[in-house]
Amino acid sequence: MTLHPQVAAALASMPAPPPGPLDAVAMRAAEEAHVPPLAERPSLHAVEDRDADGVPVRIYTPVEADTCGLLVYFHGGAFFLGSLETHDHVARNLAKETGLTVVSVGYRRAPEAAFPAGLQDCYAVVRWAAEHGDELGWDGGTLAIAGDSSGGTFVAAVAAMAHDDGFGAITHQVLFYPSLDLDFDEDRYPSLRENAVGYGMETAGLRPFNAFYLDSGADPADPLVSPIKRADLSGLPPALVVTAEHDPLRDEGELYGRRLQEAGVPATVSRYDGAGHGFVQHFSWIPEFARVHRETADFLRGR
Repeated sequence: MTLHPQVAAALASMPAPPPGPLDAVAMRAAEEAHVPPLAERPSLHAVEDRDADGVPVRIYTPVEADTCGLLVYFHGGAFFLGSLETHDHVARNLAKETGLTVVSVGYRRAPEAAFPAGLQDCYAVVRWAAEHGDELGWDGGTLAIAGDSSGGTFVAAVAAMAHDDGFGAITHQVLFYPSLDLDFDEDRYPSLRENAVGYGMETAGLRPFNAFYLDSGADPADPLVSPIKRADLSGLPPALVVTAEHDPLRDEGELYGRRLQEAGVPATVSRYDGAGHGFVQHFSWIPEFARVHRETADFLRGR
């Protein structure tokens, strides 16, 4: 299937990136400038900014209820972009569709914070959420983790860390077009060549976009950096792995899902035809892609 025409039109209207090395500060400012006004975001019962043992979080309560399940969300952005604001609408949509209280994590980013600072923040908030379940209204049931792109990297890594630590509270993991192999050898996966050019995120841009993270000490051979390199995936939480047809990262996500299945982990791999990388953040308003929130909700409800 070809790239969805509305996505193709949006990409065609985007200006070419400026030449030279990436400027993290300028790129963050540009991203923040495109955040929609509050009135245009999905409304919920309550949204609150808090501090989770030193990590900024934003808590989304979809409806008034005594208790409900929890979902801890890690935003994407190649480990140096993204924020509570840029992904606010994603967290709101997840809360609204799943009915869970969503805790979005404002983790530390590269290059200012070296590896593994951001990952440690994400894991710490998951444990904080479990420890503060009473004040969050957690019903003691669902405690899911979810993330898009590099946030999906953190989901896989946090699930592994929790397993190795004997922390068994995580019930589900949801990975939206995750980055799971930071080796970036173009011959490693066919999708790196099939989707190299013309679909938004391009294969040639993967290395420079992730350079801030890798240069901060993240070793691509480390399974906490490249979760697909973890030898034993058994015992991890059930997973939903969402991929995009026209994404250079498509094949590593789908391979990870298959490896989970082979390790005895209940795992669903769902490819969105016509989609490119980042569609949950940028194009989930398109009807063909909006179902990703319903699919996530169905997975978390065990359907």
